[in-house]
Amino acid sequence: MNSPTTETPKVHFLHVMFTDPQAPAFLRWQRILNLLIFVSCIAMAFETVEPFATTHQGWFFKLECLAVAFFSIDYIANLYFAENRIVYMFSFWGLVDLISILPSYLMILNLTALQGAKVFRLLRVVRVLRVLKMARTTLMEITSQSKSSNPIIANLRIYLIALFSVMMISSTLMYYVEGGFYSTESLAAGQSLLDQTHESDAAWKELPEADRKFVPTDPIGGNPMPPDKQFFTSIPTAMWWCIVTLTTTGYGDMYPVSFGGRVIAGVTMLLGLVLFGILMNIIGKTLMVLLFGEQIDESRNEKPSKGSVLKTMLEIKLISGAQYDELSALSPEQMKERLGRSA
Repeated sequence: MNSPTTETPKVHFLHVMFTDPQAPAFLRWQRILNLLIFVSCIAMAFETVEPFATTHQGWFFKLECLAVAFFSIDYIANLYFAENRIVYMFSFWGLVDLISILPSYLMILNLTALQGAKVFRLLRVVRVLRVLKMARTTLMEITSQSKSSNPIIANLRIYLIALFSVMMISSTLMYYVEGGFYSTESLAAGQSLLDQTHESDAAWKELPEADRKFVPTDPIGGNPMPPDKQFFTSIPTAMWWCIVTLTTTGYGDMYPVSFGGRVIAGVTMLLGLVLFGILMNIIGKTLMVLLFGEQIDESRNEKPSKGSVLKTMLEIKLISGAQYDELSALSPEQMKERLGRSA
Protein backbone atom coordinates (compact mmCIF):
# COMPACT_ATOMS: atom_id res chain seq x y z
CA MET A 1 0.00 0.00 0.00
CA ASN A 2 1.24 3.49 -0.78
CA SER A 3 2.32 5.59 2.17
CA PRO A 4 0.48 8.92 2.73
CA THR A 5 3.63 10.89 1.78
CA THR A 6 3.95 9.22 -1.65
CA GLU A 7 0.25 9.14 -2.61
CA THR A 8 -0.98 11.18 -5.54
CA PRO A 9 -3.85 13.63 -4.82
CA LYS A 10 -6.41 11.25 -6.35
CA VAL A 11 -5.14 8.24 -4.39
CA HIS A 12 -4.97 10.34 -1.21
CA PHE A 13 -8.62 11.37 -1.69
CA LEU A 14 -9.64 7.72 -2.08
CA HIS A 15 -7.53 6.77 0.94
CA VAL A 16 -9.34 9.38 3.04
CA MET A 17 -12.76 8.42 1.63
CA PHE A 18 -12.38 4.79 2.68
CA THR A 19 -10.37 5.09 5.90
CA ASP A 20 -11.01 8.41 7.67
CA PRO A 21 -14.33 8.43 9.60
CA GLN A 22 -13.97 12.19 10.18
CA ALA A 23 -13.81 13.06 6.47
CA PRO A 24 -16.98 14.32 4.71
CA ALA A 25 -16.20 12.07 1.72
CA PHE A 26 -16.13 9.03 4.03
CA LEU A 27 -19.51 9.92 5.51
CA ARG A 28 -21.08 10.48 2.08
CA TRP A 29 -19.80 7.11 0.84
CA GLN A 30 -21.10 5.33 3.92
CA ARG A 31 -24.53 6.93 3.50
CA ILE A 32 -24.69 5.69 -0.09
CA LEU A 33 -23.75 2.19 1.07
CA ASN A 34 -26.31 2.28 3.88
CA LEU A 35 -29.04 3.29 1.43
CA LEU A 36 -28.10 0.47 -0.92
CA ILE A 37 -27.93 -2.03 1.94
CA PHE A 38 -31.39 -1.01 3.13
CA VAL A 39 -32.89 -1.13 -0.37
CA SER A 40 -31.23 -4.47 -1.21
CA CYS A 41 -32.49 -6.03 2.04
CA ILE A 42 -36.04 -4.89 1.33
CA ALA A 43 -35.73 -6.16 -2.25
CA MET A 44 -34.48 -9.53 -0.98
CA ALA A 45 -37.56 -9.72 1.23
CA PHE A 46 -39.97 -8.98 -1.63
CA GLU A 47 -38.19 -11.53 -3.84
CA THR A 48 -39.87 -14.19 -1.68
CA VAL A 49 -43.39 -12.87 -2.39
CA GLU A 50 -45.17 -14.46 -5.35
CA PRO A 51 -46.33 -13.52 -7.93
CA PHE A 52 -44.74 -10.13 -7.23
CA ALA A 53 -41.20 -11.59 -7.45
CA THR A 54 -41.78 -13.22 -10.84
CA THR A 55 -43.47 -10.15 -12.30
CA HIS A 56 -40.63 -7.80 -11.31
CA GLN A 57 -37.74 -10.23 -11.63
CA GLY A 58 -35.89 -7.97 -14.07
CA TRP A 59 -35.93 -5.01 -11.69
CA PHE A 60 -34.73 -7.15 -8.82
CA PHE A 61 -31.82 -8.35 -10.95
CA LYS A 62 -30.82 -4.81 -11.97
CA LEU A 63 -30.99 -3.59 -8.39
CA GLU A 64 -28.88 -6.53 -7.24
CA CYS A 65 -26.22 -5.78 -9.88
CA LEU A 66 -26.09 -2.12 -8.83
CA ALA A 67 -25.78 -2.94 -5.14
CA VAL A 68 -23.14 -5.62 -5.72
CA ALA A 69 -21.07 -3.19 -7.79
CA PHE A 70 -20.93 -0.67 -4.93
CA PHE A 71 -20.32 -3.35 -2.30
CA SER A 72 -17.51 -4.81 -4.40
CA ILE A 73 -15.85 -1.40 -4.77
CA ASP A 74 -16.08 -0.93 -1.02
CA TYR A 75 -14.54 -4.36 -0.32
CA ILE A 76 -11.71 -3.92 -2.82
CA ALA A 77 -10.93 -0.41 -1.53
CA ASN A 78 -10.95 -1.53 2.10
CA LEU A 79 -8.65 -4.40 1.18
CA TYR A 80 -6.28 -2.14 -0.79
CA PHE A 81 -6.02 0.57 1.86
CA ALA A 82 -5.90 -1.81 4.85
CA GLU A 83 -2.74 -1.58 6.95
CA ASN A 84 -2.55 -5.38 6.92
CA ARG A 85 -4.51 -6.93 4.09
CA ILE A 86 -4.28 -10.49 5.38
CA VAL A 87 -5.61 -9.42 8.76
CA TYR A 88 -8.48 -7.54 7.10
CA MET A 89 -9.37 -10.47 4.84
CA PHE A 90 -9.79 -12.82 7.81
CA SER A 91 -11.22 -10.29 10.24
CA PHE A 92 -14.91 -10.43 11.15
CA TRP A 93 -15.88 -7.40 9.07
CA GLY A 94 -13.66 -8.46 6.19
CA LEU A 95 -15.41 -11.84 6.08
CA VAL A 96 -18.81 -10.14 6.33
CA ASP A 97 -17.92 -7.90 3.38
CA LEU A 98 -16.80 -10.85 1.29
CA ILE A 99 -19.51 -13.35 2.22
CA SER A 100 -22.29 -10.79 1.76
CA ILE A 101 -21.38 -10.25 -1.92
CA LEU A 102 -20.34 -13.81 -2.81
CA PRO A 103 -23.92 -15.20 -3.06
CA SER A 104 -24.87 -12.30 -5.32
CA TYR A 105 -22.07 -13.14 -7.75
CA LEU A 106 -23.19 -16.76 -7.81
CA MET A 107 -26.75 -15.61 -8.59
CA ILE A 108 -25.62 -13.17 -11.29
CA LEU A 109 -23.41 -15.83 -12.90
CA ASN A 110 -26.43 -18.17 -12.71
CA LEU A 111 -24.50 -21.25 -11.68
CA THR A 112 -27.19 -23.83 -12.39
CA ALA A 113 -25.19 -26.51 -10.61
CA LEU A 114 -25.93 -24.71 -7.34
CA GLN A 115 -29.52 -23.67 -7.97
CA GLY A 116 -31.07 -26.70 -6.30
CA ALA A 117 -28.33 -27.33 -3.77
CA LYS A 118 -28.68 -26.62 -0.08
CA VAL A 119 -25.46 -24.61 -0.17
CA PHE A 120 -27.09 -22.08 -2.48
CA ARG A 121 -29.99 -21.62 -0.08
CA LEU A 122 -27.49 -21.09 2.73
CA LEU A 123 -25.60 -18.51 0.68
CA ARG A 124 -28.82 -16.58 0.05
CA VAL A 125 -29.36 -16.41 3.81
CA VAL A 126 -25.85 -15.04 4.28
CA ARG A 127 -26.75 -12.05 2.10
CA VAL A 128 -28.64 -10.62 5.04
CA LEU A 129 -25.30 -10.00 6.78
CA ARG A 130 -25.18 -6.76 4.81
CA VAL A 131 -27.44 -5.28 7.44
CA LEU A 132 -24.68 -5.75 10.02
CA LYS A 133 -22.41 -3.59 7.88
CA MET A 134 -25.11 -0.91 7.84
CA ALA A 135 -25.30 -0.99 11.64
CA ARG A 136 -21.52 -0.70 11.91
CA THR A 137 -21.14 2.20 9.45
CA THR A 138 -24.03 4.08 11.04
CA LEU A 139 -22.42 3.71 14.46
CA MET A 140 -19.12 4.98 13.04
CA GLU A 141 -20.87 8.01 11.55
CA ILE A 142 -22.64 8.80 14.82
CA THR A 143 -19.38 8.44 16.75
CA SER A 144 -17.56 10.79 14.40
CA GLN A 145 -20.31 13.39 14.83
CA SER A 146 -20.78 12.89 18.59
CA LYS A 147 -19.78 16.45 19.47
CA SER A 148 -22.21 18.11 17.06
CA SER A 149 -25.15 15.70 17.09
CA ASN A 150 -28.08 15.49 19.46
CA PRO A 151 -27.52 12.48 21.78
CA ILE A 152 -31.22 11.61 21.78
CA ILE A 153 -31.43 11.60 17.98
CA ALA A 154 -28.19 9.62 17.80
CA ASN A 155 -29.52 7.02 20.27
CA LEU A 156 -32.79 6.80 18.36
CA ARG A 157 -30.92 6.17 15.12
CA ILE A 158 -28.92 3.41 16.79
CA TYR A 159 -32.14 1.86 18.13
CA LEU A 160 -33.89 1.93 14.74
CA ILE A 161 -30.87 0.40 13.01
CA ALA A 162 -30.67 -2.31 15.68
CA LEU A 163 -34.41 -2.98 15.35
CA PHE A 164 -34.19 -3.27 11.57
CA SER A 165 -31.14 -5.53 11.84
CA VAL A 166 -32.86 -7.92 14.26
CA MET A 167 -36.06 -7.96 12.20
CA MET A 168 -34.23 -8.61 8.94
CA ILE A 169 -31.95 -11.33 10.28
CA SER A 170 -34.58 -13.13 12.38
CA SER A 171 -37.25 -13.00 9.67
CA THR A 172 -34.89 -14.24 6.96
CA LEU A 173 -33.59 -17.10 9.08
CA MET A 174 -37.10 -18.10 10.13
CA TYR A 175 -38.31 -18.02 6.54
CA TYR A 176 -35.54 -20.31 5.30
CA VAL A 177 -35.65 -22.67 8.32
CA GLU A 178 -39.42 -23.01 8.72
CA GLY A 179 -40.50 -22.11 5.20
CA GLY A 180 -38.21 -24.76 3.82
CA PHE A 181 -40.72 -27.43 4.87
CA TYR A 182 -43.39 -26.05 2.52
CA SER A 183 -41.38 -24.22 -0.12
CA THR A 184 -42.30 -24.80 -3.76
CA GLU A 185 -39.31 -27.12 -4.21
CA SER A 186 -40.06 -29.12 -1.05
CA LEU A 187 -43.73 -29.56 -1.92
CA ALA A 188 -42.89 -30.65 -5.46
CA ALA A 189 -40.27 -33.15 -4.24
CA GLY A 190 -42.66 -34.51 -1.60
CA GLN A 191 -45.49 -34.86 -4.11
CA SER A 192 -43.21 -36.66 -6.57
CA LEU A 193 -42.04 -39.10 -3.91
CA LEU A 194 -45.63 -39.72 -2.78
CA ASP A 195 -46.77 -40.42 -6.34
CA GLN A 196 -43.88 -42.83 -6.91
CA THR A 197 -44.68 -44.68 -3.67
CA HIS A 198 -48.31 -45.30 -4.69
CA GLU A 199 -47.66 -45.67 -8.40
CA SER A 200 -48.90 -49.25 -8.49
CA ASP A 201 -51.75 -48.74 -6.00
CA ALA A 202 -55.04 -48.64 -7.91
CA ALA A 203 -57.06 -47.67 -4.84
CA TRP A 204 -54.79 -44.68 -4.33
CA LYS A 205 -55.44 -43.42 -7.86
CA GLU A 206 -59.21 -43.53 -7.26
CA LEU A 207 -58.99 -41.18 -4.29
CA PRO A 208 -59.97 -37.51 -4.74
CA GLU A 209 -57.13 -35.25 -5.81
CA ALA A 210 -57.24 -33.38 -2.48
CA ASP A 211 -56.58 -36.64 -0.62
CA ARG A 212 -53.62 -37.46 -2.87
CA LYS A 213 -51.94 -34.10 -2.27
CA PHE A 214 -48.68 -34.10 -0.34
CA VAL A 215 -48.82 -32.41 3.09
CA PRO A 216 -45.58 -31.79 5.02
CA THR A 217 -45.37 -32.93 8.62
CA ASP A 218 -44.17 -31.28 11.81
CA PRO A 219 -40.59 -32.55 12.35
CA ILE A 220 -41.02 -32.56 16.15
CA GLY A 221 -44.58 -33.74 16.74
CA GLY A 222 -45.13 -35.48 13.41
CA ASN A 223 -48.43 -33.64 12.88
CA PRO A 224 -49.48 -32.64 9.35
CA MET A 225 -49.03 -29.01 8.32
CA PRO A 226 -51.96 -28.09 6.05
CA PRO A 227 -51.90 -24.77 4.15
CA ASP A 228 -53.47 -22.88 7.07
CA LYS A 229 -50.54 -23.99 9.29
CA GLN A 230 -47.85 -23.01 6.79
CA PHE A 231 -47.08 -19.65 8.32
CA PHE A 232 -43.68 -18.54 7.03
CA THR A 233 -44.32 -18.39 3.29
CA SER A 234 -42.27 -15.21 2.70
CA ILE A 235 -39.87 -12.90 4.51
CA PRO A 236 -42.47 -10.07 4.87
CA THR A 237 -44.83 -12.59 6.47
CA ALA A 238 -42.06 -13.66 8.83
CA MET A 239 -41.50 -9.97 9.68
CA TRP A 240 -45.01 -9.82 11.15
CA TRP A 241 -44.12 -12.77 13.36
CA CYS A 242 -40.87 -11.01 14.33
CA ILE A 243 -42.65 -7.78 15.33
CA VAL A 244 -45.11 -9.70 17.51
CA THR A 245 -42.31 -11.75 19.07
CA LEU A 246 -40.11 -8.71 19.78
CA THR A 247 -42.91 -6.70 21.40
CA THR A 248 -44.79 -9.38 23.34
CA THR A 249 -42.10 -12.05 23.95
CA GLY A 250 -44.57 -14.61 22.60
CA TYR A 251 -45.52 -16.35 19.37
CA GLY A 252 -48.87 -14.69 18.70
CA ASP A 253 -50.82 -16.12 15.75
CA MET A 254 -47.68 -17.64 14.15
CA TYR A 255 -45.26 -20.11 15.68
CA PRO A 256 -42.34 -22.30 14.59
CA VAL A 257 -42.59 -26.09 14.67
CA SER A 258 -38.96 -27.13 14.16
CA PHE A 259 -36.06 -27.17 16.60
CA GLY A 260 -34.14 -24.61 14.56
CA GLY A 261 -37.15 -22.33 14.33
CA ARG A 262 -37.67 -22.44 18.09
CA VAL A 263 -34.01 -21.58 18.69
CA ILE A 264 -34.39 -18.55 16.41
CA ALA A 265 -37.59 -17.59 18.21
CA GLY A 266 -35.91 -17.85 21.63
CA VAL A 267 -33.00 -15.65 20.58
CA THR A 268 -35.42 -13.17 19.03
CA MET A 269 -37.35 -12.92 22.30
CA LEU A 270 -34.15 -12.21 24.24
CA LEU A 271 -33.15 -9.56 21.71
CA GLY A 272 -36.61 -8.06 22.10
CA LEU A 273 -35.93 -7.55 25.82
CA VAL A 274 -32.62 -5.84 24.98
CA LEU A 275 -34.27 -3.56 22.42
CA PHE A 276 -37.03 -2.74 24.90
CA GLY A 277 -34.42 -1.67 27.46
CA ILE A 278 -32.70 0.56 24.90
CA LEU A 279 -36.03 2.13 23.92
CA MET A 280 -36.96 2.83 27.54
CA ASN A 281 -33.61 4.54 28.05
CA ILE A 282 -34.22 6.79 25.03
CA ILE A 283 -37.78 7.60 26.12
CA GLY A 284 -36.57 8.35 29.66
CA LYS A 285 -33.93 10.80 28.43
CA THR A 286 -36.44 12.46 26.10
CA LEU A 287 -38.97 12.95 28.91
CA MET A 288 -36.29 14.38 31.19
CA VAL A 289 -35.42 16.94 28.53
CA LEU A 290 -38.99 17.85 27.54
CA LEU A 291 -40.63 17.85 30.98
CA PHE A 292 -37.83 18.85 33.32
CA GLY A 293 -35.47 20.78 31.05
CA GLU A 294 -32.48 18.55 31.70
CA GLN A 295 -29.48 19.30 29.52
CA ILE A 296 -28.54 16.62 26.98
CA ASP A 297 -24.91 17.66 26.72
CA GLU A 298 -23.20 14.51 27.91
CA SER A 299 -19.80 16.20 28.01
CA ARG A 300 -20.61 17.67 31.43
CA ASN A 301 -20.05 14.25 32.97
CA GLU A 302 -16.50 14.08 31.69
CA LYS A 303 -13.70 14.84 34.13
CA PRO A 304 -11.61 17.89 33.11
CA SER A 305 -8.12 17.07 31.94
CA LYS A 306 -4.96 18.77 33.19
CA GLY A 307 -4.59 20.55 29.88
CA SER A 308 -8.12 21.98 29.96
CA VAL A 309 -7.69 23.18 33.56
CA LEU A 310 -4.39 24.88 32.77
CA LYS A 311 -5.85 26.47 29.65
CA THR A 312 -8.74 27.86 31.68
CA MET A 313 -6.34 29.23 34.30
CA LEU A 314 -4.33 30.89 31.53
CA GLU A 315 -7.43 32.43 29.97
CA ILE A 316 -8.55 34.00 33.25
CA LYS A 317 -4.93 35.08 33.91
CA LEU A 318 -4.37 33.05 37.06
CA ILE A 319 -1.07 31.92 35.58
CA SER A 320 1.32 33.41 33.05
CA GLY A 321 2.38 31.89 29.77
CA ALA A 322 5.70 30.79 31.25
CA GLN A 323 3.94 29.14 34.19
CA TYR A 324 1.57 27.43 31.77
CA ASP A 325 4.50 25.92 29.88
CA GLU A 326 6.19 24.88 33.12
CA LEU A 327 3.10 23.27 34.58
CA SER A 328 2.25 21.51 31.31
CA ALA A 329 5.59 19.72 31.42
CA LEU A 330 4.93 18.34 34.91
CA SER A 331 3.63 14.84 35.51
CA PRO A 332 0.50 14.33 37.66
CA GLU A 333 2.71 13.30 40.62
CA GLN A 334 4.90 16.38 40.23
CA MET A 335 1.78 18.53 39.94
CA LYS A 336 0.42 17.15 43.22
CA GLU A 337 3.79 17.76 44.91
CA ARG A 338 3.90 21.36 43.62
CA LEU A 339 0.35 22.03 44.80
CA GLY A 340 1.17 20.46 48.21
CA ARG A 341 4.12 22.81 48.67
CA SER A 342 2.02 25.79 47.59
CA ALA A 343 -0.63 24.91 50.16
